[in-house]
Amino acid sequence: MRHCLGLFLLLISAPLAAAQLTLDLGHGQRQWQTEQLLKHPQARAIDIPKDVAYKRAMHYRAVPLASLLEGVDKDDHLQAVALDGFAAEMPAGPLLQPGPARAWVAVEDPHQPWPGLKPGKPSAGPFYLVWTDPAASAIRPEQWPYQIASIRRLAPVSERFPALLPAAELSAEDPVRQGFALFQQNCLVCHRLNGAGDAQFGPDLNVPHNPTEYFQPGYLRQYLRDPQSLRHWPQARMPGFPETVLSDQELDALIGYLAHMAGRRR
Repeated sequence: MRHCLGLFLLLISAPLAAAQLTLDLGHGQRQWQTEQLLKHPQARAIDIPKDVAYKRAMHYRAVPLASLLEGVDKDDHLQAVALDGFAAEMPAGPLLQPGPARAWVAVEDPHQPWPGLKPGKPSAGPFYLVWTDPAASAIRPEQWPYQIASIRRLAPVSERFPALLPAAELSAEDPVRQGFALFQQNCLVCHRLNGAGDAQFGPDLNVPHNPTEYFQPGYLRQYLRDPQSLRHWPQARMPGFPETVLSDQELDALIGYLAHMAGRRR
């Protein structure tokens, strides 16, 4: 019994295991180990005053993401995949810019682990995409993926998943097209639609039914603004989209896209 207790105490006091970040940028895969990134020539300490995942000020050792994106062009499209299947679709341009909004890969040191995101939950590590001065480029919360396992270069969403496209006859200025862009930024990270998408986390938003078909309009807006105000359960993970993230006009466009796609179920 004493031996077992000693082994248990040793296990819970042991540091976290080092992790691996896989980059697949179209010219073969490269793996970066935790220790390599912590010692990267451009690694530095950064302060994030309003961290999206922790909702408070945080301090990290981080590497500029652009320094890892060898061969990537500003017009390319990247996808960050998290350990839980969360898949963030991101144009490469903002990720490559040197500032004022700048993307960093924060690296969790196994010997100095980050706090859990909630009591009893894991941290945002081992790798977390964070931004300095995000307001300068209107960076949205979904552009802060955490628990990242891999980053890969892919064709744009519209080419990979034609089942997500609105009707071709819509004009370029139609709000539904803006809604489609907002859907890619804010919803596709967790959800699929018409079976299309890479995320494994949330339910499909058109099959078998579309939210605009079973939510009254006012309740749908309330749900998107603050899901817990309408459906409360302890393990809920869907974030709300306050006006600082989606304006009323943008929310209308997003709902308009969903309603439009209810007529394009596949």
